[in-house]
Amino acid sequence: MATQTGPSAADDELPYDVFGRACPSRQVLKDVTSAWGGLALVALSDGSFRFNELRRRVDGVSEKMLSQTLHALERDGLVNRRAQQTNPPRVDYCLTELGREVAERVSQLVDLLEGRMPQVVQAQQEYDAREA
Repeated sequence: MATQTGPSAADDELPYDVFGRACPSRQVLKDVTSAWGGLALVALSDGSFRFNELRRRVDGVSEKMLSQTLHALERDGLVNRRAQQTNPPRVDYCLTELGREVAERVSQLVDLLEGRMPQVVQAQQEYDAREA
């Protein structure tokens, strides 16, 4: 990766470096890989959701955390928020094109982890037995 933290003049260099303290890509990575960010992205890959539908889908997330997560993902350009002037008001959330691409990658990670949970559980049990 390039070591710059802003746009690059050279075409073959990456313009951002997530390892750089001031690089804005670090915050986006944090938003995407947070527990609620990743789960919201994967859930939204199934389609458009109203806030409470999404909250039920992402079991355990508080209203406040889901709201903060969706705002961050919207700011990052990964989620669209569509408010409709109806009575009662209706707000739908869906992925942007970039959000769909990111959600696909996160979904692959989720699938890998779910498929490898027997090995993870075994490793955890072995670790816990050594540390006891």
